[in-house]
Amino acid sequence: MFMKNRISALALAATVLTALSGCTQMPTEKQSVVDQRPQITFRIAGDSQRIANARVFVDDLDMGQVQQYLDGQATLRILPGTHVIKVQSGGSVFLMERAYLGDGVIRPFIINAN
Repeated sequence: MFMKNRISALALAATVLTALSGCTQMPTEKQSVVDQRPQITFRIAGDSQRIANARVFVDDLDMGQVQQYLDGQATLRILPGTHVIKVQSGGSVFLMERAYLGDGVIRPFIINAN
């Protein structure tokens, strides 16, 4: 009888320990990649419609229209380093600037339509 009670007690203890150990949560680790490439945006002063449709060129590569990268709405990520940023529409050049952009920088360029 003593042996039967002891086996029952051990079985009960094992069940309780298993139930309690199931309540613990193992430590977790979350990994993510942070994109630190520089970003550029554009602010338009003046006739915004004419400039909004102008094209953005980074080192003579067409990156799309200015309206795609307006400040507060979207940014254009580029590689760190010195770049020539140009905004033009047809024969009109609204902005041409050589700028160094380092990691983590968000640089707004102001375009005057006047």
